[in-house]
Amino acid sequence: MRHLKNPLLSVSIGIIFLFTLLVFFATESSYETIETASVWVRNYFGFFYLYLGLGCVLFLLAIAFSPFGKIKLGKKNSKPEHSLWAWTAMLYSAGMGSGILLRAVQEPVFMQQHPPYPSGLQPEILALEFTFYQWGFTAWAFYGLFAMVVGYALYVKKKKVRVSSTIEDTISNPLAKNGIDIMTIITTVFGLIAAIGLGTTQINGGLNHFFTTDFGVTTTLLLAVLISGFAFYSAWQGVNKGIKIISKVNILITTLLLLFIFLMSDIFGILIAFATATFNYLIDFVPMSLAYGNYDPGITFLTDWTFYYWAFWLAWAPFTGIFIARISKGRTLRQLLLGVLIIPSLGTFFWFSVFGTSAFELIESWGSYNNEFGNVFSSIFVFFENYPMATLLNFTTIFLLISFLVTSVDSAVFVLSMFTDHGKKNPSKKHRLIWAVFILMATMSLLLLGNAKPDIDVLTAVQKLLIVTSLPFALFMVYMAGAFVWEVGFKNKKPN
Repeated sequence: MRHLKNPLLSVSIGIIFLFTLLVFFATESSYETIETASVWVRNYFGFFYLYLGLGCVLFLLAIAFSPFGKIKLGKKNSKPEHSLWAWTAMLYSAGMGSGILLRAVQEPVFMQQHPPYPSGLQPEILALEFTFYQWGFTAWAFYGLFAMVVGYALYVKKKKVRVSSTIEDTISNPLAKNGIDIMTIITTVFGLIAAIGLGTTQINGGLNHFFTTDFGVTTTLLLAVLISGFAFYSAWQGVNKGIKIISKVNILITTLLLLFIFLMSDIFGILIAFATATFNYLIDFVPMSLAYGNYDPGITFLTDWTFYYWAFWLAWAPFTGIFIARISKGRTLRQLLLGVLIIPSLGTFFWFSVFGTSAFELIESWGSYNNEFGNVFSSIFVFFENYPMATLLNFTTIFLLISFLVTSVDSAVFVLSMFTDHGKKNPSKKHRLIWAVFILMATMSLLLLGNAKPDIDVLTAVQKLLIVTSLPFALFMVYMAGAFVWEVGFKNKKPN
């Protein structure tokens, strides 16, 4: 009964439970409603997502290099709570993880075969550049904005771990603050279940490819149960005993996998492609972010790719940003922002350079391409068939998919528990159990939604759902950034 007196918990759970019931019992009509809403959002707010992404990157760079970058999250003489290695491992595992395995081969090859716009660059370099664009600074800027604002509220202003704490000096109405926190929770849950839905479907695709059979949606649902169970155990153990250890293991194994493919491929060619694509990405970043002139890939391409990615990163921004803030005590805003923007972006660029360039070389050696890497859920497993120890590589990838999803879910469970347990830094384990259960239920409903029609899949359902659910949060982020500037720049007159 105690939880019923907690409106933030009860209302959020109620909304998620209602959504789950609707999808379970009216799957096809739910999909059609989401589809209609997503078209409306795309038509009226699609380009707003692009402008918001560019604005976030420029805003964070301005803060990092301004005098406010010296503000420390904690006491002036305090040292970072976690080492750079542990900090990077945790933020990367929470922020992307399984996504780079999902798209490692399929996305660069798609961009090579279907260039987003005419360019004087080689198709392979353009493909990598556009892939970098969709996985680079903008994604981490969405995360970094939340990490900065929440970290400042948490460690400088000594406020509770809630998004409403970041704007309570400008909005004091309790109903409005609870509404903001509920919106944050709902956005977080939808972004998370989207990732679990995609990740479990890829694991299922890998098993189907490896055993040449069709396990179907039942196996995917069982995988969701398995991942949620492991994630709950990790979140139950806490940041230091569970999340940090699994994150370090993830990054270590992923690095070994990356190095194996790198050393078994054209090393010089990969390095050249990495350097060239990164240089062009930096040069073209602003016009690409605005889809300006010759850099406009068209509304259909933007809807299928960039709008969807920006909606995905926005949906993940609350819990990832808050989690990054939670593990960033002792760092300055400059260290936090530049670390979040640069370190994981460069790591991701190198990852896609290795897998993308290697895939391009395979296609060239085949003499023709018959869409071997076209299936997003099985492309990386097809890719590994062309390397020694393919069986080991495939099972390692399946292990990483499960492990990365666990670290994403356990981070989210921990953050959601902090939210609903009165903003505590170490929330009640009962809250962690509640959120693990309801995230699992919502994930299962999404997987059913992805099988509502024979011509759709989980990826299609996720694209449409996220474009709708992330819109309110995209609008709120503008206000939140403005409130932060007022807090540190005008209200306090000078940085602490």
